[in-house]
This record gives sequence, structure tokens and C-alpha cells, in this order.
Amino acid sequence: MFKPKTNKIEMLADCFTKRIKELEKLFSGTVNMYVDYANVRPWSAKLGWNVDPKRLKQFLDSFDNINEIKFYAGTLHGDGESVKFIKKLQKYKYEVRTKIVKIMNISIDASSVQSQSTDLINRFIRPALVRKLDIETIEYLNNKFKEMNQKGIYFIQDRKCNFDVEIGRDMEIDQIKNNIGTFVLWSGDSDFAEPIEKLLDNGKQVILFATARRVALELNNLRAKGLYIFDIQKIRNFVCWRREIQKEILSSINAKETL
Repeated sequence: MFKPKTNKIEMLADCFTKRIKELEKLFSGTVNMYVDYANVRPWSAKLGWNVDPKRLKQFLDSFDNINEIKFYAGTLHGDGESVKFIKKLQKYKYEVRTKIVKIMNISIDASSVQSQSTDLINRFIRPALVRKLDIETIEYLNNKFKEMNQKGIYFIQDRKCNFDVEIGRDMEIDQIKNNIGTFVLWSGDSDFAEPIEKLLDNGKQVILFATARRVALELNNLRAKGLYIFDIQKIRNFVCWRREIQKEILSSINAKETL
């Protein structure tokens, strides 16, 4: 049952009664949530708005059958803002899972690369796409690498902090030991296809919270087995930054507050 945690959520719910009823129907039995933040955070570029962890927690806490919300986010070593973010998540009462972000140095040394070779390009572009490139494009990209080398740049840094193993393991434990009936994953990553399929095969309800065109084909294919994909655009005003609430909705709420 939906029991608004704040007055703002209650007023928003009055504007989106059908949406709340839809979620109440989806969240059947005991529910666990798994938020893969490394996958969720970049959605803002596509959505045009950001998921606010604080407002997200308040909204989800309004459903009384949500048992636990596990939030997976990396910690960047030596970065004060990163540490502060994790502490905020803990303050919001998420079940936080974190680990140190790996910093990888990737070579872009093109000194021994032939102009028409794809050896270096293959490190950054999927092979299926590389095969579609013409010779001129390959030569152009290799020349760009060489230009960076001439400026003294021979490697770039990339960050990696995947939680697919941890999330998959937590889901399995929650299924076996904690009698969870409904599993809600915030992600669109293909790495979760296998654990989700196992849950579906075991008769569990699985809901994927994601955004359009950001769901891997492997996950889309699991719809045939019962995976439900919920577009988070539907709950934007409940979970976005406050300043990103749609103007017409904000006007409606402000009008109610003045009554």
C-alpha cells in the first residue's frame, strides 16, 4: 500500500493517481530493490533530468511492502565528493554497497601502428562497428592518435566499478534465504540477463526500471519470460531533482499549498 512519506509526495500522488495504482499493482508481496548507480547516473544525458537519491528513497519508502533498497555505487579513492556521496546514501538509510573505483591506464601509443590497421581502434570501438568503417575513417582515427602522441599523450585513464557480480549474488541470496517475491532492478545492463532469467525460471516477479533505448537486447528478450520493463519517465516528478519537477506539475502543487 502507498503511504506518502512527505506532503510533497502526497500532493504529487494526487496528480498521478493512475501511476501510483500501477506501481502498487506491480509491487506485489515482499519487494527488494537494487539500484545500479553506475548504470543509472548516465541516464540523465538521455532523460534531460537527474535521479535524486534522496527523493528516490522517500518515494520508494512510501510503499510499505518494499523490504530493502540496496544501492550500489563506487568510491573514488582520495576524492572527497565521492566519499561524501556515499555518506549521504547511508544517511538516507539505503543498504549501501560500495568498493574502490579502479583506475586503468589504456595505451594509445600509435608509434608502431600502420595507418590502415585497426589494432588500436579495436580497443575503443566494438568490432562489429569497426568492420563497417572505411579505410579513410580508419586512417583518420589513427592520425588522431598520432597527433595526441605528438602532444605527449600516450595513454588515457578509464574508470571501472561494475557491481553485476555483487547484485547477482545479492539477488540469489534474497531469493533463497529471504523469501523475496518481487525483485526490482534499476539498470539496463546486459550483464544482468543471466541472474534475472534464473529468477524468472524460479517463478519470481522481476521488474526492470530503466529508460527507453537504454535496455540491452538480452534483457528485452526476457520479456517473453515475464520480465516487466518500467519506463522511469513515468515517475520523473517523484524522483528528479526538485528544480527539475515539470513546471505545470509544480504550479499545481503550489496552488494546493496556498489553499
